[in-house]
Amino acid sequence: MTYDVVVVGGGTAGSLLATRLSEDPDTSVALVEWGPDDRGEERARMLRRWPEMLEGEFDLDYRLEPQQRGNAGIRLARMRLLGGCSNANTMITWRPLPADLHEWVTVGAAGWEPENVLPYYDHLQTRIVPVAEDDRNPYVADVVAAAAEALGVPVQDRWNDGRLDSRAEGVGFFEVGYIPETNQRGATSLDYLHPVMEVRDNLHVLTGLRAEQVLLQHERAEGVLVRDGRGTTREIRANREVVLCCGAVDSPRLLQLSGIGPREVLERAGIDVRVDLPGVGENLQDHAEGLVVWEARRRPSMTCASGWDAGALLSCEGNPAQPDVLMHIPTEPWTVHAEAYGAELPEQIVSLTPNVAKPTSRGRIWVVSADPDQPPAIDPRYFTDADGHDERMLLAGVRAAREIAKFEPFASWLTREVFPGPTVQSDAELSEIARATHQTVYHPCGTCRMGAEDDPMAVLDAKLRVRGVDGLRVVDASVFPSITSVNPVGTVMVIAERAADLIQQEDRSASSKAASV
Repeated sequence: MTYDVVVVGGGTAGSLLATRLSEDPDTSVALVEWGPDDRGEERARMLRRWPEMLEGEFDLDYRLEPQQRGNAGIRLARMRLLGGCSNANTMITWRPLPADLHEWVTVGAAGWEPENVLPYYDHLQTRIVPVAEDDRNPYVADVVAAAAEALGVPVQDRWNDGRLDSRAEGVGFFEVGYIPETNQRGATSLDYLHPVMEVRDNLHVLTGLRAEQVLLQHERAEGVLVRDGRGTTREIRANREVVLCCGAVDSPRLLQLSGIGPREVLERAGIDVRVDLPGVGENLQDHAEGLVVWEARRRPSMTCASGWDAGALLSCEGNPAQPDVLMHIPTEPWTVHAEAYGAELPEQIVSLTPNVAKPTSRGRIWVVSADPDQPPAIDPRYFTDADGHDERMLLAGVRAAREIAKFEPFASWLTREVFPGPTVQSDAELSEIARATHQTVYHPCGTCRMGAEDDPMAVLDAKLRVRGVDGLRVVDASVFPSITSVNPVGTVMVIAERAADLIQQEDRSASSKAASV
Protein backbone atom coordinates (compact mmCIF):
# COMPACT_ATOMS: atom_id res chain seq x y z
CA MET A 1 0.00 0.00 0.00
CA THR A 2 2.23 2.75 -1.34
CA TYR A 3 1.05 6.04 -2.80
CA ASP A 4 2.64 9.32 -3.83
CA VAL A 5 0.73 11.35 -1.24
CA VAL A 6 -1.05 10.06 1.87
CA VAL A 7 -3.67 12.45 3.26
CA VAL A 8 -4.61 11.54 6.82
CA GLY A 9 -8.10 12.65 7.82
CA GLY A 10 -11.05 12.90 5.44
CA GLY A 11 -12.73 15.87 7.09
CA THR A 12 -13.31 19.42 5.86
CA ALA A 13 -9.73 19.96 4.69
CA GLY A 14 -8.79 16.37 3.84
CA SER A 15 -11.68 15.61 1.50
CA LEU A 16 -11.01 18.82 -0.42
CA LEU A 17 -7.24 18.39 -0.52
CA ALA A 18 -7.29 14.77 -1.68
CA THR A 19 -9.71 15.68 -4.44
CA ARG A 20 -7.55 18.55 -5.68
CA LEU A 21 -4.28 16.57 -5.54
CA SER A 22 -5.82 13.69 -7.47
CA GLU A 23 -6.68 16.04 -10.36
CA ASP A 24 -3.18 15.15 -11.57
CA PRO A 25 -3.61 11.63 -12.98
CA ASP A 26 0.09 10.95 -12.48
CA THR A 27 -0.19 11.45 -8.70
CA SER A 28 -1.58 8.59 -6.64
CA VAL A 29 -3.40 9.82 -3.54
CA ALA A 30 -4.60 7.86 -0.52
CA LEU A 31 -7.18 9.48 1.74
CA VAL A 32 -7.13 7.73 5.11
CA GLU A 33 -10.22 8.30 7.28
CA TRP A 34 -10.77 6.95 10.79
CA GLY A 35 -14.56 6.86 10.42
CA PRO A 36 -16.95 5.50 7.78
CA ASP A 37 -18.05 6.67 4.37
CA ASP A 38 -20.72 9.37 4.72
CA ARG A 39 -22.64 8.37 1.59
CA GLY A 40 -26.12 7.30 2.58
CA GLU A 41 -26.00 9.05 5.97
CA GLU A 42 -29.13 11.21 5.70
CA ARG A 43 -28.41 13.15 8.91
CA ALA A 44 -25.29 14.45 7.21
CA ARG A 45 -27.12 15.59 4.09
CA MET A 46 -29.65 18.06 5.46
CA LEU A 47 -28.33 21.22 7.08
CA ARG A 48 -31.25 21.41 9.53
CA ARG A 49 -30.28 18.02 10.96
CA TRP A 50 -26.79 19.05 12.08
CA PRO A 51 -27.59 18.73 15.83
CA GLU A 52 -28.36 15.04 15.28
CA MET A 53 -24.71 14.47 14.40
CA LEU A 54 -23.46 15.65 17.81
CA GLU A 55 -22.81 13.28 20.70
CA GLY A 56 -23.60 10.26 18.50
CA GLU A 57 -21.65 7.43 16.92
CA PHE A 58 -19.50 9.73 14.74
CA ASP A 59 -18.57 12.17 17.50
CA LEU A 60 -15.28 11.81 19.40
CA ASP A 61 -16.99 13.94 22.06
CA TYR A 62 -13.87 15.27 23.78
CA ARG A 63 -13.98 16.76 27.29
CA LEU A 64 -11.98 19.64 28.74
CA GLU A 65 -9.56 19.86 31.61
CA PRO A 66 -10.85 21.79 34.66
CA GLN A 67 -10.93 25.49 33.87
CA GLN A 68 -9.57 28.18 36.15
CA ARG A 69 -11.88 30.90 34.79
CA GLY A 70 -14.14 29.22 32.24
CA ASN A 71 -16.68 26.44 31.83
CA ALA A 72 -15.09 22.98 32.13
CA GLY A 73 -18.36 21.18 31.35
CA ILE A 74 -18.11 21.65 27.59
CA ARG A 75 -18.34 18.67 25.25
CA LEU A 76 -16.10 19.39 22.27
CA ALA A 77 -17.55 17.68 19.20
CA ARG A 78 -15.05 16.34 16.62
CA MET A 79 -16.28 14.10 13.81
CA ARG A 80 -14.89 10.86 12.46
CA LEU A 81 -16.46 10.20 9.05
CA LEU A 82 -15.83 11.47 5.55
CA GLY A 83 -16.58 15.18 5.48
CA GLY A 84 -15.74 15.53 9.17
CA CYS A 85 -17.13 18.64 10.84
CA SER A 86 -18.40 19.98 7.51
CA ASN A 87 -21.02 17.24 7.94
CA ALA A 88 -21.97 18.40 11.43
CA ASN A 89 -21.91 22.18 11.55
CA THR A 90 -24.09 25.08 10.43
CA MET A 91 -21.88 25.87 7.40
CA ILE A 92 -21.91 29.61 8.18
CA THR A 93 -19.20 30.52 5.69
CA TRP A 94 -17.12 33.67 5.52
CA ARG A 95 -14.62 34.87 3.00
CA PRO A 96 -11.47 35.27 5.11
CA LEU A 97 -11.27 38.79 6.51
CA PRO A 98 -8.18 40.67 5.24
CA ALA A 99 -7.45 41.89 8.78
CA ASP A 100 -7.12 38.31 10.00
CA LEU A 101 -4.74 37.43 7.16
CA HIS A 102 -2.64 40.55 7.75
CA GLU A 103 -2.36 39.46 11.38
CA TRP A 104 -1.05 36.07 10.27
CA VAL A 105 1.60 37.71 8.10
CA THR A 106 2.81 39.93 10.96
CA VAL A 107 3.55 36.83 13.07
CA GLY A 108 5.55 35.12 10.36
CA ALA A 109 3.15 33.51 7.87
CA ALA A 110 4.87 34.98 4.82
CA GLY A 111 2.87 34.67 1.63
CA TRP A 112 -0.54 34.57 3.31
CA GLU A 113 -1.40 38.17 2.41
CA PRO A 114 -5.01 38.76 1.31
CA GLU A 115 -4.01 39.20 -2.33
CA ASN A 116 -2.50 35.69 -2.32
CA VAL A 117 -5.22 33.97 -0.32
CA LEU A 118 -8.59 35.52 -1.17
CA PRO A 119 -8.68 34.33 -4.81
CA TYR A 120 -8.98 30.78 -3.50
CA TYR A 121 -12.34 31.63 -1.97
CA ASP A 122 -13.69 32.04 -5.50
CA HIS A 123 -12.42 28.54 -6.36
CA LEU A 124 -14.54 26.79 -3.75
CA GLN A 125 -16.85 24.13 -5.17
CA THR A 126 -19.18 24.42 -2.19
CA ARG A 127 -22.12 26.68 -3.01
CA ILE A 128 -22.12 29.65 -0.61
CA VAL A 129 -25.37 31.68 -0.74
CA PRO A 130 -27.37 33.99 1.53
CA VAL A 131 -30.01 32.22 3.59
CA ALA A 132 -32.96 31.92 1.20
CA GLU A 133 -36.10 34.02 1.70
CA ASP A 134 -38.18 30.90 2.33
CA ASP A 135 -35.80 29.91 5.16
CA ARG A 136 -35.81 33.32 6.88
CA ASN A 137 -37.61 33.02 10.17
CA PRO A 138 -39.84 36.07 10.89
CA TYR A 139 -38.69 36.14 14.51
CA VAL A 140 -35.03 36.23 13.45
CA ALA A 141 -35.83 38.99 10.97
CA ASP A 142 -37.32 41.02 13.84
CA VAL A 143 -34.15 40.57 15.90
CA VAL A 144 -32.03 41.67 12.93
CA ALA A 145 -34.12 44.84 12.54
CA ALA A 146 -33.89 45.65 16.25
CA ALA A 147 -30.14 44.98 16.36
CA ALA A 148 -29.43 47.32 13.46
CA GLU A 149 -31.10 50.18 15.31
CA ALA A 150 -29.82 49.28 18.78
CA LEU A 151 -26.20 48.84 17.75
CA GLY A 152 -26.04 51.40 14.97
CA VAL A 153 -24.64 48.91 12.45
CA PRO A 154 -25.72 48.29 8.85
CA VAL A 155 -27.92 45.40 7.77
CA GLN A 156 -25.77 43.04 5.71
CA ASP A 157 -27.09 40.55 3.19
CA ARG A 158 -23.91 39.86 1.23
CA TRP A 159 -21.25 39.48 3.90
CA ASN A 160 -18.67 38.07 1.48
CA ASP A 161 -18.55 40.73 -1.20
CA GLY A 162 -15.63 42.69 0.29
CA ARG A 163 -17.62 45.36 2.11
CA LEU A 164 -16.25 44.15 5.45
CA ASP A 165 -12.63 44.78 4.44
CA SER A 166 -12.48 48.21 6.09
CA ARG A 167 -15.35 48.02 8.60
CA ALA A 168 -16.27 44.54 9.77
CA GLU A 169 -19.57 45.36 11.41
CA GLY A 170 -23.18 44.63 10.63
CA VAL A 171 -26.17 42.42 11.31
CA GLY A 172 -28.18 40.16 9.05
CA PHE A 173 -28.85 36.70 7.70
CA PHE A 174 -25.62 34.84 6.99
CA GLU A 175 -24.18 33.34 3.84
CA VAL A 176 -24.26 29.57 4.18
CA GLY A 177 -22.93 26.52 2.37
CA TYR A 178 -26.13 24.80 1.25
CA ILE A 179 -28.68 24.29 -1.53
CA PRO A 180 -31.84 26.12 -0.42
CA GLU A 181 -34.23 24.13 -2.59
CA THR A 182 -33.37 20.86 -0.82
CA ASN A 183 -31.62 22.04 2.37
CA GLN A 184 -28.66 19.89 1.30
CA ARG A 185 -25.57 20.92 3.22
CA GLY A 186 -22.29 21.89 1.62
CA ALA A 187 -19.92 19.29 3.05
CA THR A 188 -16.56 19.03 1.29
CA SER A 189 -17.04 15.27 1.02
CA LEU A 190 -20.24 15.86 -0.93
CA ASP A 191 -19.07 18.78 -3.07
CA TYR A 192 -15.54 17.58 -3.82
CA LEU A 193 -15.00 13.90 -3.05
CA HIS A 194 -18.22 12.05 -3.91
CA PRO A 195 -18.29 12.96 -7.62
CA VAL A 196 -14.76 11.60 -8.23
CA MET A 197 -14.03 8.90 -5.64
CA GLU A 198 -15.36 6.10 -7.82
CA VAL A 199 -14.06 7.61 -11.05
CA ARG A 200 -10.39 8.44 -10.54
CA ASP A 201 -8.11 5.42 -10.56
CA ASN A 202 -5.41 7.39 -8.78
CA LEU A 203 -7.62 8.35 -5.80
CA HIS A 204 -7.95 5.73 -3.07
CA VAL A 205 -10.38 6.48 -0.24
CA LEU A 206 -9.59 4.22 2.72
CA THR A 207 -12.21 4.42 5.47
CA GLY A 208 -12.33 2.73 8.84
CA LEU A 209 -8.58 3.10 9.34
CA ARG A 210 -7.24 5.00 12.31
CA ALA A 211 -3.79 6.53 11.89
CA GLU A 212 -1.82 5.86 15.07
CA GLN A 213 1.66 6.97 14.11
CA VAL A 214 3.54 8.81 11.41
CA LEU A 215 6.32 6.52 10.19
CA LEU A 216 9.68 8.29 10.31
CA GLN A 217 12.98 7.28 8.80
CA HIS A 218 15.97 9.57 9.34
CA GLU A 219 13.67 12.53 10.10
CA ARG A 220 11.58 11.94 6.99
CA ALA A 221 7.90 10.95 6.97
CA GLU A 222 7.50 7.77 4.95
CA GLY A 223 3.89 6.90 5.71
CA VAL A 224 1.52 6.12 8.55
CA LEU A 225 0.76 3.15 10.74
CA VAL A 226 -3.00 2.47 10.75
CA ARG A 227 -5.33 0.17 12.67
CA ASP A 228 -8.64 -1.15 11.37
CA GLY A 229 -11.80 -1.97 13.32
CA ARG A 230 -10.60 -5.50 14.03
CA GLY A 231 -7.42 -4.23 15.65
CA THR A 232 -5.15 -5.21 12.76
CA THR A 233 -2.34 -2.75 12.04
CA ARG A 234 -0.54 -2.14 8.76
CA GLU A 235 1.57 0.48 7.09
CA ILE A 236 0.51 2.87 4.35
CA ARG A 237 3.56 4.29 2.61
CA ALA A 238 4.08 7.66 0.92
CA ASN A 239 6.61 8.19 -1.87
CA ARG A 240 6.44 11.98 -1.67
CA GLU A 241 4.75 13.18 1.50
CA VAL A 242 2.25 12.68 4.28
CA VAL A 243 -0.32 15.43 4.96
CA LEU A 244 -2.17 15.52 8.28
CA CYS A 245 -5.73 16.88 8.05
CA CYS A 246 -6.97 15.54 11.38
CA GLY A 247 -8.07 18.85 12.90
CA ALA A 248 -6.90 21.07 15.73
CA VAL A 249 -7.15 18.27 18.32
CA ASP A 250 -6.03 15.19 16.44
CA SER A 251 -3.26 16.58 14.23
CA PRO A 252 -1.11 17.63 17.21
CA ARG A 253 -2.18 14.46 19.00
CA LEU A 254 -0.92 12.29 16.11
CA LEU A 255 2.32 14.24 15.89
CA GLN A 256 2.94 13.74 19.60
CA LEU A 257 2.11 10.02 19.42
CA SER A 258 4.71 9.86 16.64
CA GLY A 259 7.41 11.41 18.83
CA ILE A 260 7.13 14.90 17.34
CA GLY A 261 6.40 17.52 19.96
CA PRO A 262 7.51 19.07 23.24
CA ARG A 263 10.17 16.88 24.86
CA GLU A 264 8.68 17.23 28.34
CA VAL A 265 5.21 16.15 27.16
CA LEU A 266 6.53 13.16 25.21
CA GLU A 267 8.81 11.90 27.96
CA ARG A 268 6.05 12.17 30.55
CA ALA A 269 3.78 10.13 28.27
CA GLY A 270 6.44 7.47 27.71
CA ILE A 271 7.00 8.32 24.03
CA ASP A 272 10.44 8.31 22.43
CA VAL A 273 11.37 11.80 21.28
CA ARG A 274 12.07 11.82 17.54
CA VAL A 275 11.81 15.58 16.94
CA ASP A 276 11.72 18.04 19.84
CA LEU A 277 9.18 20.56 18.53
CA PRO A 278 7.88 22.61 21.49
CA GLY A 279 4.95 24.29 19.70
CA VAL A 280 3.02 21.10 18.90
CA GLY A 281 -0.26 21.29 20.83
CA GLU A 282 0.36 24.83 22.11
CA ASN A 283 -1.46 28.04 21.02
CA LEU A 284 -4.95 26.49 21.33
CA GLN A 285 -7.68 29.08 20.68
CA ASP A 286 -11.46 28.90 20.59
CA HIS A 287 -14.53 31.14 20.44
CA ALA A 288 -16.20 31.24 23.85
CA GLU A 289 -19.90 32.06 23.51
CA GLY A 290 -22.08 33.75 26.13
CA LEU A 291 -25.84 33.49 26.59
CA VAL A 292 -28.78 35.77 27.36
CA VAL A 293 -32.27 34.22 27.62
CA TRP A 294 -35.71 35.83 27.75
CA GLU A 295 -39.18 34.47 28.33
CA ALA A 296 -41.08 34.85 25.06
CA ARG A 297 -44.69 35.92 24.55
CA ARG A 298 -44.95 33.37 21.75
CA ARG A 299 -42.81 30.64 20.33
CA PRO A 300 -40.96 31.33 17.05
CA SER A 301 -41.78 29.10 14.11
CA MET A 302 -39.26 26.44 13.10
CA THR A 303 -38.58 28.02 9.71
CA CYS A 304 -34.82 27.99 9.17
CA ALA A 305 -31.85 26.88 7.09
CA SER A 306 -29.86 25.56 10.04
CA GLY A 307 -31.46 27.24 13.06
CA TRP A 308 -28.45 29.59 13.43
CA ASP A 309 -29.07 31.67 10.33
CA ALA A 310 -28.25 35.26 11.33
CA GLY A 311 -26.05 37.32 13.57
CA ALA A 312 -24.06 40.47 14.13
CA LEU A 313 -20.43 41.57 14.00
CA LEU A 314 -19.33 44.30 16.42
CA SER A 315 -16.04 46.16 16.73
CA CYS A 316 -15.64 47.25 20.34
CA GLU A 317 -11.88 47.77 20.70
CA GLY A 318 -9.03 48.22 18.30
CA ASN A 319 -9.28 47.50 14.58
CA PRO A 320 -12.67 48.34 12.99
CA ALA A 321 -11.83 45.84 10.22
CA GLN A 322 -11.57 43.05 12.76
CA PRO A 323 -14.65 42.46 14.94
CA ASP A 324 -14.33 41.77 18.66
CA VAL A 325 -17.79 40.21 19.12
CA LEU A 326 -19.70 37.84 16.85
CA MET A 327 -23.30 37.34 17.95
CA HIS A 328 -25.49 34.47 16.73
CA ILE A 329 -29.29 34.64 16.68
CA PRO A 330 -30.62 31.09 17.14
CA THR A 331 -34.14 30.10 16.22
CA GLU A 332 -34.26 27.68 19.15
CA PRO A 333 -32.22 28.37 22.33
CA TRP A 334 -29.56 25.95 23.54
CA THR A 335 -29.42 26.36 27.31
CA VAL A 336 -27.74 23.21 28.67
CA HIS A 337 -25.03 25.05 30.58
CA ALA A 338 -27.40 27.62 32.07
CA GLU A 339 -29.64 24.85 33.34
CA ALA A 340 -26.64 22.96 34.74
CA TYR A 341 -25.74 26.16 36.59
CA GLY A 342 -29.18 26.12 38.21
CA ALA A 343 -31.25 28.38 35.97
CA GLU A 344 -34.96 27.57 35.98
CA LEU A 345 -36.29 28.52 32.58
CA PRO A 346 -39.92 28.86 31.44
CA GLU A 347 -41.27 26.82 28.56
CA GLN A 348 -41.27 29.59 25.96
CA ILE A 349 -37.85 31.22 25.63
CA VAL A 350 -35.61 32.94 23.07
CA SER A 351 -31.92 33.81 23.29
CA LEU A 352 -28.93 35.64 21.87
CA THR A 353 -25.41 34.21 21.99
CA PRO A 354 -22.47 36.66 21.69
CA ASN A 355 -18.98 35.18 21.43
CA VAL A 356 -15.47 36.54 21.88
CA ALA A 357 -14.38 36.90 18.24
CA LYS A 358 -10.64 37.56 18.81
CA PRO A 359 -9.66 35.90 22.09
CA THR A 360 -6.14 36.47 23.36
CA SER A 361 -6.19 33.57 25.82
CA ARG A 362 -4.09 30.59 24.74
CA GLY A 363 -4.46 26.97 25.78
CA ARG A 364 -2.88 23.66 24.87
CA ILE A 365 -3.50 20.03 23.88
CA TRP A 366 -1.24 17.17 24.93
CA VAL A 367 -1.15 13.39 25.07
CA VAL A 368 -1.00 11.79 28.51
CA SER A 369 -0.03 8.31 27.35
CA ALA A 370 1.57 6.47 24.44
CA ASP A 371 -1.72 4.57 24.13
CA PRO A 372 -3.59 6.03 21.13
CA ASP A 373 -6.91 5.01 22.72
CA GLN A 374 -6.29 7.39 25.62
CA PRO A 375 -8.02 10.75 24.90
CA PRO A 376 -5.77 13.80 24.87
CA ALA A 377 -5.86 16.47 27.54
CA ILE A 378 -7.51 19.65 26.24
CA ASP A 379 -7.13 22.89 28.18
CA PRO A 380 -8.38 26.02 26.35
CA ARG A 381 -7.56 28.20 29.38
CA TYR A 382 -10.56 30.38 28.62
CA PHE A 383 -10.38 33.97 29.97
CA THR A 384 -6.82 33.69 31.28
CA ASP A 385 -5.31 36.45 29.12
CA ALA A 386 -3.30 38.88 31.20
CA ASP A 387 -5.09 42.10 30.28
CA GLY A 388 -8.66 40.76 30.59
CA HIS A 389 -9.58 41.42 26.94
CA ASP A 390 -11.61 38.22 26.57
CA GLU A 391 -13.65 38.87 29.69
CA ARG A 392 -14.34 42.47 28.58
CA MET A 393 -15.55 41.30 25.17
CA LEU A 394 -17.79 38.63 26.71
CA LEU A 395 -19.41 41.29 28.88
CA ALA A 396 -19.64 43.71 25.95
CA GLY A 397 -21.46 41.04 23.97
CA VAL A 398 -23.90 40.27 26.77
CA ARG A 399 -24.66 43.97 27.29
CA ALA A 400 -25.12 44.41 23.53
CA ALA A 401 -27.65 41.57 23.56
CA ARG A 402 -29.53 43.25 26.40
CA GLU A 403 -29.55 46.51 24.45
CA ILE A 404 -31.07 44.82 21.41
CA ALA A 405 -33.88 43.54 23.62
CA LYS A 406 -34.97 47.14 24.29
CA PHE A 407 -35.74 47.83 20.63
CA GLU A 408 -38.66 46.93 18.43
CA PRO A 409 -39.68 44.69 16.85
CA PHE A 410 -37.68 42.32 19.09
CA ALA A 411 -38.99 43.89 22.31
CA SER A 412 -42.56 42.85 21.50
CA TRP A 413 -41.51 39.19 21.56
CA LEU A 414 -40.25 39.42 25.15
CA THR A 415 -41.79 39.21 28.59
CA ARG A 416 -38.70 39.35 30.81
CA GLU A 417 -35.04 38.38 30.95
CA VAL A 418 -34.65 35.03 32.73
CA PHE A 419 -30.90 34.44 32.36
CA PRO A 420 -28.61 35.81 33.66
CA GLY A 421 -31.57 37.79 35.00
CA PRO A 422 -32.34 41.49 35.52
CA THR A 423 -30.77 41.62 39.00
CA VAL A 424 -27.36 40.64 37.60
CA GLN A 425 -25.89 43.99 36.60
CA SER A 426 -22.39 44.52 37.94
CA ASP A 427 -19.42 43.46 35.85
CA ALA A 428 -18.25 41.08 38.56
CA GLU A 429 -21.59 39.28 38.90
CA LEU A 430 -22.21 39.17 35.18
CA SER A 431 -18.72 37.88 34.45
CA GLU A 432 -18.94 35.13 37.04
CA ILE A 433 -22.16 33.75 35.58
CA ALA A 434 -21.21 34.24 31.93
CA ARG A 435 -17.84 32.52 32.34
CA ALA A 436 -19.36 29.63 34.27
CA THR A 437 -21.97 28.94 31.59
CA HIS A 438 -20.32 29.83 28.30
CA GLN A 439 -20.30 27.37 25.41
CA THR A 440 -17.80 26.67 22.66
CA VAL A 441 -18.73 27.43 19.04
CA TYR A 442 -16.67 24.33 18.15
CA HIS A 443 -13.83 26.39 16.64
CA PRO A 444 -10.60 25.03 18.17
CA CYS A 445 -7.55 26.03 16.14
CA GLY A 446 -3.91 27.08 16.22
CA THR A 447 -2.28 23.98 17.73
CA CYS A 448 0.22 23.41 14.86
CA ARG A 449 0.63 27.00 13.87
CA MET A 450 2.73 28.26 11.00
CA GLY A 451 5.27 30.99 11.64
CA ALA A 452 8.65 32.54 10.97
CA GLU A 453 11.83 30.51 10.71
CA ASP A 454 13.27 32.03 13.88
CA ASP A 455 10.09 31.43 15.92
CA PRO A 456 10.78 28.42 18.17
CA MET A 457 7.06 27.85 18.81
CA ALA A 458 6.09 27.72 15.13
CA VAL A 459 5.36 24.10 14.19
CA LEU A 460 5.10 24.77 10.45
CA ASP A 461 6.77 27.00 7.93
CA ALA A 462 4.67 29.23 5.68
CA LYS A 463 4.22 26.35 3.22
CA LEU A 464 2.66 24.24 5.98
CA ARG A 465 5.68 21.92 6.27
CA VAL A 466 6.50 20.47 9.69
CA ARG A 467 9.77 21.83 11.05
CA GLY A 468 12.51 19.22 11.33
CA VAL A 469 10.67 16.53 9.33
CA ASP A 470 10.90 16.17 5.56
CA GLY A 471 7.83 15.07 3.65
CA LEU A 472 5.29 16.03 6.32
CA ARG A 473 2.70 18.82 6.32
CA VAL A 474 -0.40 19.81 8.26
CA VAL A 475 -3.48 21.27 6.53
CA ASP A 476 -6.44 22.09 8.78
CA ALA A 477 -7.48 24.66 11.41
CA SER A 478 -4.50 23.77 13.59
CA VAL A 479 -2.24 25.77 11.21
CA PHE A 480 -3.90 29.11 12.09
CA PRO A 481 -1.41 31.44 13.79
CA SER A 482 -4.41 33.18 15.36
CA ILE A 483 -8.11 32.45 15.35
CA THR A 484 -10.29 33.98 12.67
CA SER A 485 -12.73 36.57 13.97
CA VAL A 486 -15.57 34.79 12.13
CA ASN A 487 -16.70 31.17 11.77
CA PRO A 488 -13.63 29.40 10.34
CA VAL A 489 -14.96 26.75 7.93
CA GLY A 490 -14.50 29.00 4.89
CA THR A 491 -10.90 29.71 5.89
CA VAL A 492 -10.21 26.00 6.39
CA MET A 493 -11.46 25.28 2.88
CA VAL A 494 -9.38 28.14 1.45
CA ILE A 495 -6.27 26.82 3.24
CA ALA A 496 -6.85 23.37 1.72
CA GLU A 497 -7.26 24.89 -1.75
CA ARG A 498 -4.01 26.82 -1.38
CA ALA A 499 -2.20 23.83 0.13
CA ALA A 500 -3.05 21.80 -2.97
CA ASP A 501 -1.37 24.45 -5.11
CA LEU A 502 1.69 24.61 -2.83
CA ILE A 503 2.12 20.83 -2.95
CA GLN A 504 1.62 20.61 -6.71
CA GLN A 505 4.04 23.49 -7.33
CA GLU A 506 6.73 21.75 -5.28
CA ASP A 507 6.12 18.46 -7.10
CA ARG A 508 6.49 20.17 -10.48
CA SER A 509 9.66 21.91 -9.33
CA ALA A 510 11.15 18.65 -8.08
CA SER A 511 10.27 16.89 -11.33
CA SER A 512 11.82 19.68 -13.36
CA LYS A 513 15.05 19.52 -11.36
CA ALA A 514 15.21 15.75 -11.69
CA ALA A 515 14.70 15.98 -15.44
CA SER A 516 17.52 18.51 -15.81
CA VAL A 517 20.08 16.37 -13.97
